Amino acid sequence: MKRPVSPNSPATPDWGKAAPALFVLLWSTGFIGGKLGLPHAEPLTFLLWRMALVAVALLALSVWQKAPWPDSWGSVGHIAVAGLLVHGVYLGGVFGALKQGLPAGTVALIVGLQPLLTALVAGPLLGERITGRQWLGLALGLAGVTAVVWEKLSLNIGGPLGIGLSAAALLGISIGTLYQKRFCADMDLRTGTTIQYAATGTVLAIATPFLETMQIDWSVEFIFALVWLCLVLSVGAIFLLFALIRRGAASRVASLFYLVPPVTALMAWVLFGERLGPLALGGMAVTAVGVALVLRRA
Repeated sequence: MKRPVSPNSPATPDWGKAAPALFVLLWSTGFIGGKLGLPHAEPLTFLLWRMALVAVALLALSVWQKAPWPDSWGSVGHIAVAGLLVHGVYLGGVFGALKQGLPAGTVALIVGLQPLLTALVAGPLLGERITGRQWLGLALGLAGVTAVVWEKLSLNIGGPLGIGLSAAALLGISIGTLYQKRFCADMDLRTGTTIQYAATGTVLAIATPFLETMQIDWSVEFIFALVWLCLVLSVGAIFLLFALIRRGAASRVASLFYLVPPVTALMAWVLFGERLGPLALGGMAVTAVGVALVLRRA
């Protein structure tokens, strides 16, 4: 049973202000971690280790804190499906597309369509009403993302497989977000995400030996990327994502993903010296305005 939260509670304003910004910051580091780790391991092998380590850590946490488990196999099935979409299809598609040589800007642009796709189906599926102001915000967000990644687009955008994997990632995160909101909103985050990572890891353990060599170069860069993606992305960012989905409309939560490409570009500029031109800087500003329109309550 959900606990009512008073709007006058001092914790509520702090959560509302800090959580979305923190989520965008953490989620944006995923491309940085992928850039460091993928040269040392194949994408599905990388994800298999990530899923296995996080599942074990969360299982230990759940047992230690005596967290409640789902009370039916049907609930377990829904949680597993949401996990396969959000963790398996999305991450597998992004990592696979990058490994295929598709430019990161192109992958970010394709996956950046997720808020619009979510908004299109959130109404009939979840009964959410998308206002004209929110549609304007979604359109501005898309325009801003396009501007940010445009400077990184190459004439050689990769083969059909890379495009297809990016499209699969887009569908995975979009459908997974809606499925999570519809069927798993009341799951305990500790045990629920344990089931999701275990389900995804099981599928990867079966499929990966047939698709990859599973060889890993255990370099310092790879170990750092693996630890970072396990702790910061697979635990911190995913917990925040599911908590935001539980507390807010799916279309508003999805709009946060518009901020990921600009923030990632800013990180790449700071860490790797990648230059941000006027078009990218303008796109970041437009994206921020668009997200503010979507998230602003009437």
